[in-house]
Amino acid sequence: METNLILEGFKFMGLGMGTVFLFLIIMIGSMNIMSYIIHKFFPEPEISESIPSAPQQDNRKVIAAITAAIAHHRQG
Repeated sequence: METNLILEGFKFMGLGMGTVFLFLIIMIGSMNIMSYIIHKFFPEPEISESIPSAPQQDNRKVIAAITAAIAHHRQG
């Protein structure tokens, strides 16, 4: 009885690729289900707009200090 090695190779290749494809489909499905469950029970917190920002005067002082440092660096 003679076996065709090329045909056997294609069978094993199809079996291996099918197994990997099936595993990836199951993994993607389970990750989507897990993501749905996590977002359902643990929603992202709302970011409120009422957080006070830094005063404008402090930004002006920082900008002035950076400008002075750049000018000093360029002079020598």
